[in-house]
Amino acid sequence: MEFLTNEKLTIVGAAGMIGSNMAQTAIMMRLTPNICLYDPYAPGLEGVAEEMFHCGFEGVNLTFTSNIEEALTGAKYVISSGGAARKAGMTREDLLKGNAAIAEELGKNLKAYCPDVKHVVVIFNPADITGLITLLYSGLKPSQVTTLAALDSTRLRSELAKHFHIAPDKVENCRTYGGHGEQMAVFASTAKVDGKPLTDIIGTPELTKEQWAEIQQKVIKGGSNIIALRGRSSFQSPAYVSVEMIAAAMGGKPFNWPAGRYCSFQGFDHIMMAMEVTITKNGCAYEEVIGTPEEMEDLKKSYAHLCTLRDEVIEMGVLPPIKDWHSINPNID
Repeated sequence: MEFLTNEKLTIVGAAGMIGSNMAQTAIMMRLTPNICLYDPYAPGLEGVAEEMFHCGFEGVNLTFTSNIEEALTGAKYVISSGGAARKAGMTREDLLKGNAAIAEELGKNLKAYCPDVKHVVVIFNPADITGLITLLYSGLKPSQVTTLAALDSTRLRSELAKHFHIAPDKVENCRTYGGHGEQMAVFASTAKVDGKPLTDIIGTPELTKEQWAEIQQKVIKGGSNIIALRGRSSFQSPAYVSVEMIAAAMGGKPFNWPAGRYCSFQGFDHIMMAMEVTITKNGCAYEEVIGTPEEMEDLKKSYAHLCTLRDEVIEMGVLPPIKDWHSINPNID
């Protein structure tokens, strides 16, 4: 059976729900026969591996280990969901500091054990910041590290399809940019609904301005809605979309959604955030984001929020001052 590549894919955090779903998705999508699962929680990791073996997949050389050196050595592609989730009593600063430290360790491990890795996808929160930290300490090029940012755009597509009672495929080019959460920039100017520009529909009886505002809030709170409905955070959608990203980097079908990428252009500097991108075997290239003046102002606000988080991490001592970044990673100007 055909695979996209024979090169090694390592999934970090494979004992968790996202990681285990990534493993199954990668196998079912026939990305590579050489998949290594890593997690420091050995019993859970072995359980995931056993589940994969019990599926009876053909032609797959699935390995698992709790030794990070073994997991990363020889890896050409890496997806990491290996951060901690926010727990009761934790502040945002607690989560940010803990996962920032995990991202720093990931970056250093990538540099030490698989410096020839071709592409890394980081999806543990806050992904824009953890991806930035991973990039800095890995020594990789900005085009080689991306973060999961597409879920907000797919949620916009879903909400519009539900509102208009049409198939999601008839809702095209939905886009959110910037950061994730309350500060994301939800664009209307890019989207079409059944061939009609969304901006021509907003403010009509088909979609009043009030209804559009409600949809925007549903998109922003999409993750919270999953928790309310299922009693736990999303795991199937982030797993699938992140594997789609790595598949594109392997030379598979194009990735058609925004992704987090290191930016230093258009007034957005020294940050990782959701942009319009193209992911190929040559890496991740970004494109200019074009929106209405109001949308671009929202994007600037989102960028400012991410800069605040970045500066908090600098104050924590996890990231050095920006002026020192080039000395740690010469690929960052």
